[in-house]
Amino acid sequence: MSETDIAAFKPKSDFIRVMQERGYIHQCSDLEALDKAAGEGVITAYVGYDATASSLHIGSLISIMMMRRMQQTGHRPLPLMGGGTTKVGDPSDKDSQRPLLTNEQIATNIAGIKTVFDRFLRFDDSATGAFIEDNARWLDKLGYVDFLREYGVHFTINRMLTFDSVKRRLEREQPLTFLEFNYMLMQATDFLELNRLYGASLQMGGSDQWGNIINGVELIRRMDGKQAFALTTPLLTTASGAKMGKTVSGAVWLNADLMSPYDYWQFWRNTEDADVGRFLKLFTDLPLDEIARLEALQGADINEAKKVLADEATALLHGDDAARAARATSEQAFAGNALEADLPTVHVLDFVFGGGFSNTQVAIAAGFAPSNTAARKLIGNGGLRINGEKQDDPEKLVDPAQLSADKTFVVSSGKKKLIIKVGRD
Repeated sequence: MSETDIAAFKPKSDFIRVMQERGYIHQCSDLEALDKAAGEGVITAYVGYDATASSLHIGSLISIMMMRRMQQTGHRPLPLMGGGTTKVGDPSDKDSQRPLLTNEQIATNIAGIKTVFDRFLRFDDSATGAFIEDNARWLDKLGYVDFLREYGVHFTINRMLTFDSVKRRLEREQPLTFLEFNYMLMQATDFLELNRLYGASLQMGGSDQWGNIINGVELIRRMDGKQAFALTTPLLTTASGAKMGKTVSGAVWLNADLMSPYDYWQFWRNTEDADVGRFLKLFTDLPLDEIARLEALQGADINEAKKVLADEATALLHGDDAARAARATSEQAFAGNALEADLPTVHVLDFVFGGGFSNTQVAIAAGFAPSNTAARKLIGNGGLRINGEKQDDPEKLVDPAQLSADKTFVVSSGKKKLIIKVGRD
């Protein structure tokens, strides 16, 4: 079903209606049948997460929110830990093999990842209560010959070579190990096992997982004669075309020990104007009519919508208190008052500033770049912000109106932040 067909589809179930209205659906193996199933009873759906780090990053947040929408509309979410598949490595969207982790590293990473789900999902023994499973439970027990005999016969090399994750590697003449080549068989086995154990009939994930998920749908049909479903989200990019969650300083992590609530709040506050409405639908629980009102704000007023986005997204992950504290800290910092003693301060003489102080000079004065060339490159890559606003013109002069009452303004690059004060007093 094309994106046009998905947009025109008239759902009967609350689940598909919410997913459609908020922009989560990119592809679905059979949207009409899934909608019918969702309207007739409780669906169990899973999303898989390999344990390659001690925290998920913001790229995984959309799938977590999909499970949240499931539960909100009366269905059962199942986050699946990839204790088994992490030992192999998913080649999807990768140009090289991931480093292999030890069992101890994987266990540590899983423990860190699990803490995030409590913020978004309700775990209990009810019919819609979320629960966590680990695919090491069955994958670690598979004998190689038995695995190939039972599952391998249902996959053809011809079909596997058509998947994007494989084609990209081969077209670029980059190595694809036989270990990684088996990943899609293992993920399909996950779907089959979860269907048998818990009746899971839907797997959700990003659009780069479409081939892997469809393999599971087909394996369930071939081996057990049952219908299962695949549903993927669009690849998230910002309005400017950048990959969602990629910043100058690296990934936007969901665990507070890797990214503070304040920096997480700032990430959302710095959303591009054109993305505010879309991100409010995907990453907050605000009603659609309120989102429409915020999305319609123009000019400087759109900054208030960005603050609401930051408040709501941060509260979901870190709690209301952390969100309020992050906003208060930000407002103090950008007012240039209460936090001035806590941030490094760089002084720029009045006559230097008055002669025209460019963004390039700001980056150098702040110590973010060692030369004009490096400063221009930093700014061109979106790495300089003044009072929270991204700068894209290296030659643009700082407007005196950007100064606070005590002649200061806040500059930042990634996690680095300081105050520039005009004058010595």
